[in-house]
Amino acid sequence: MSAPAPIQTAPLRLTSTQWLICVIAAIGFAFDIYELLMLPLVIPGALKELGDLTPAHKDWVFWTTMMFYVPAMCGGIFGLIGGYLTDRLGRRRVLTWSILLYAFSAFAAGYSTSIPMLLFFRTTTFIGVCVEFVAAVAWLAELFDDHVQREKVLGYTQAFSSIGGLLVAFANGLIVNNTASLPAIGLPDFLGFLGPIGESHAAWRYTLMSGLIPAVPLILIRPFLPESPKWAQKKLAGTLRRPSIAELFSPELRRTTLVTTAMFACSYGVAFGAIQQMPLIVGGIDAVKAETVEAVKKAKEAVFAKEPDKEKAEVLAKAAAGRAAGQIRQKKAPEYTKAQELGGLVGRFLLAIVVVLFASRRNLLRVFLIPGLIITPIVFIGFARGQEVTYFSADISAIPGFHDFYLSLLGIGIFLAGLFTVAQFSFWGNYLPSVYPVHLRGTGESFAANIGGRMIGTAFFGVTQFIAGMSFVPGGAPEAKMAYVAAGVAGTLFALNLILSCFLPEPKPSQDE
Repeated sequence: MSAPAPIQTAPLRLTSTQWLICVIAAIGFAFDIYELLMLPLVIPGALKELGDLTPAHKDWVFWTTMMFYVPAMCGGIFGLIGGYLTDRLGRRRVLTWSILLYAFSAFAAGYSTSIPMLLFFRTTTFIGVCVEFVAAVAWLAELFDDHVQREKVLGYTQAFSSIGGLLVAFANGLIVNNTASLPAIGLPDFLGFLGPIGESHAAWRYTLMSGLIPAVPLILIRPFLPESPKWAQKKLAGTLRRPSIAELFSPELRRTTLVTTAMFACSYGVAFGAIQQMPLIVGGIDAVKAETVEAVKKAKEAVFAKEPDKEKAEVLAKAAAGRAAGQIRQKKAPEYTKAQELGGLVGRFLLAIVVVLFASRRNLLRVFLIPGLIITPIVFIGFARGQEVTYFSADISAIPGFHDFYLSLLGIGIFLAGLFTVAQFSFWGNYLPSVYPVHLRGTGESFAANIGGRMIGTAFFGVTQFIAGMSFVPGGAPEAKMAYVAAGVAGTLFALNLILSCFLPEPKPSQDE
């Protein structure tokens, strides 16, 4: 640990306006991740209904990859434009419209009648998320003059991203267990040309539509939000320089831009190449497989008991078995997502606590990279083996959104993997505003976050899926293959990030001029 940075003896109090901005930024951060993490939870059910696709289908890898990478690619491009517009038009305006875009896009996605339609609305959702992150970080960074206060505010508000991950796991679990009591989803007659909605009570539809929630407080709070004071003062005085993507590659900033973009890509690569594979891997755990076999058996028996026509019964039984297996995965996947996001939440709060203790940003990042490099691959090798050792279990089904609670090696492992991976995202939210001047802050943050993280890093979801489909990968079952590849991807990217941290520039005292 390096020498601690200077700490204020008397902590500064937030004004009511600053609290208001922190609240709306925290809501935005929470639902950023809420929108992104709902896809691994809904994609199995959505592809099954819209295209009759399962992991065993030849088109499964193609469409799952498209669902992750096309939105990320478009989000990266439009996110970069959004970062530029953040520097040109102001932080507040871009932030507001980006949240509205992804909230209403998520709601519309719940009405999808085809895979391309779902892909379109997931893309517009992703674009809104990519722009919102950059605008919110720039806004918060310029709101506080005190270094310690700024670092803490950025750290604690970004911690709400992991709360968003917990919320989507909670919401999905609640929806899965209560779909029958929710109103049927249907398109109005004038939109009938889009096609019929197959399952009007599908859990994946309700989960997507819940993304509208962040628009409600935004509409109420929006009129009271001020612009970034530093940006507004420079704009009013006529001293705000025009942002330029080319300037990111000037001699003064080239190293910063290239290294942060590559490292952001590695951070996101671990998240999407390993951790976000969990909803697809969970079906390979021995206990889940046993529960699935039992559920499928009961579903088939129920069909054959009601349908006397043997041929018709075979068809109906196959469909019922598929639904039963999917329901088990839908119930189990959120449990691991909750453990992962609890780890991420702890990691973000841990970073917010220790960030002011490190003068060196490199050393701060290594606190999370070194243990992550060791632990994360081991965790996914454990998932590949499928054997889960349970130490404590309890029935907590009385709590809405939950089923059974159990403490296991795999549960602890995914908690730690989430901690060391997700904490890096808060690190970048604190680091990036400190290395770019005001007129380039949105553009520079956007290049690293969107080109590196969203476009390159997110592509590792498809990389893992593609490699897992190759014959040389051990494991036998698709879930085991995915887990082994996820272990390799996580280990490789953690190691690469650790090497790149040696070249990470330390921030200058101030970039606000």
